[in-house]
Amino acid sequence: MPLDPRTLVDVAVLVGREAGDLVQSMRASAVSDFDTKSTITDVVTAADRASEQLVRRRLAELRPGEPVVGEEEGGDEVEGLTWVVDPIDGTVNYLYGIPHYSVSIAAQVDGVSVAAAVVEPASGRVWTAWQGGGAYLDGRRLAVSEQTRLDLTLLGYGFAYRADRRKRQAETWAGMATVVRDMRRAGAASLDLCAVAAGRLDAYAEHTLGRWDWAGGALVAREAGAVVYLPGEAPELGADATFAAAPGIADALFAALVEHGFSKV
Repeated sequence: MPLDPRTLVDVAVLVGREAGDLVQSMRASAVSDFDTKSTITDVVTAADRASEQLVRRRLAELRPGEPVVGEEEGGDEVEGLTWVVDPIDGTVNYLYGIPHYSVSIAAQVDGVSVAAAVVEPASGRVWTAWQGGGAYLDGRRLAVSEQTRLDLTLLGYGFAYRADRRKRQAETWAGMATVVRDMRRAGAASLDLCAVAAGRLDAYAEHTLGRWDWAGGALVAREAGAVVYLPGEAPELGADATFAAAPGIADALFAALVEHGFSKV
């Protein structure tokens, strides 16, 4: 099938909105029907599973024969086009009724995101991007902040699920708190990356993200002008680090993260 990125975005938006509607309709029952994964704090709800099943079914109808990699049901990346799906990014927020969660759908070619939609079910907002075409929020073109001072930087971050690693991360973030304006931990990587794209955050850094966590949001951030490093691309930050920053503070932030032990958490 054709690989026109704009067509792929249209498919991602259509399916993402349908999954978002399902997620919203299921919330009352889903929060009483959940399991845990890597730790007791790493939850998966019935809505996560139902959302991914819907996305897989609709992609099979609209883009038959194209493989899907999802957080809940897995899948194998192959050469050519693969869809990468996070059926609910920010499941703990969803569980607690915090409206900061998303459905993220990205099309990747040979592991590189070329089109994406990140849908916010609670608000109806839709973030989109395609390779070389820019990044958008509800059709409005996005651009990263023009921040040039590290001490005035608003930095987003996240924590791992394992308590021992969170402890080490907290020590690093305590150091970073002395060199930036402030920090935010919102709980949904896809939306944090989109926030960098919109200038709502100047930068974002986190470890342990899965491909489904960053596949959509990282493309939105990059197409809005952010400096982006994905897992494996910046070993100085750690093998599993994700980093997105406005160009004016990217180098200084990178150096500060290294200085404060970000790679060791």
